Amino acid sequence: MHPSWKKRIRIALGIILVLILASLVWGVFIEPNRLVVREQTIQIANWPKELSGLRIAVIADIHTGGPFINDQKLKRIVELTNQQNPDLIVLLGDYMSPNSWHSHRVEPEVTAAALKDLKAPLGVYTILGNHDWWYNGEKVRGAFEQNGIKVLEEEVAEVKWKDKSFWLAGLADLMTRRQHVDETIAKAPAGSTIIALAHNPDIFPRLPQTVPLLLAAHTHGGQVNIPLIGTPIVPSRFGSKYTAGHIFENGHHMFVTTGIGTSILPIRFRVPPEIVVLTVKSYKGAEKSGIATEPRRHREEQGSEPIKKPRNVYPLVLIFLCVSVSL
Repeated sequence: MHPSWKKRIRIALGIILVLILASLVWGVFIEPNRLVVREQTIQIANWPKELSGLRIAVIADIHTGGPFINDQKLKRIVELTNQQNPDLIVLLGDYMSPNSWHSHRVEPEVTAAALKDLKAPLGVYTILGNHDWWYNGEKVRGAFEQNGIKVLEEEVAEVKWKDKSFWLAGLADLMTRRQHVDETIAKAPAGSTIIALAHNPDIFPRLPQTVPLLLAAHTHGGQVNIPLIGTPIVPSRFGSKYTAGHIFENGHHMFVTTGIGTSILPIRFRVPPEIVVLTVKSYKGAEKSGIATEPRRHREEQGSEPIKKPRNVYPLVLIFLCVSVSL
């Protein structure tokens, strides 16, 4: 092999190694400690005009005791959420972390005491996730209720807004509880507007057609999103179908948040921890076009202006390697 080829190969391998190391540092020490606000609008056919413009803050998978999820982060979550002035705040479960090599258990009373400072005119509601039930679901529920946060466990709640009301329906966790989806939805009056809350998005196919919107979490967005590959691991029996974001299927909508904490492995790569501010609007022609969604806006925790999209360095690296080989 010509010496110049050997040199080019060494340079290429060196660049690849640097990229891998930089990605590991970012994924373990930087991105999991970020906190962004994602704003998205979903337009739904036949959504009542009186409820158009409803803004819902969605928070999930905090996993207190995991990497970077401490008292300061809980306080920051509350401050940043309140700054968005949402009409309603929903929490989609998984507050607990296990004792492991990268996390430690924090009692639910600590998390609930911090989140009691969340403020929204229409209130703060929560459901429980699989990690909460693996620990002690009744204790987690009691901690939140003692701090004034309503827990919906196969329960519904009427929410009145602008001379119109809608209903929240909290569904039981799919992994750890018996399912009574139809029975829970039926607790709301017939013909009412319902927003269902579920920890696990895999429940979406079971949702009655009368429910226009489901809010879910659990997947963490796969935690790792590799360029050109995607999310290799998603905790869903549907693969990557319900990984994150807005899904329109069988005539109704679901939004899946990527959450805040980590689970199994303490890493996030190109899936930053997020607080979602979801605006729900009525749209007359949405049933014909399927999904009608405004682009997501992504803001860092300190600022109020949209941040610049990070430059993708991978094409530049590929060009550099091609030029090097051709020389």
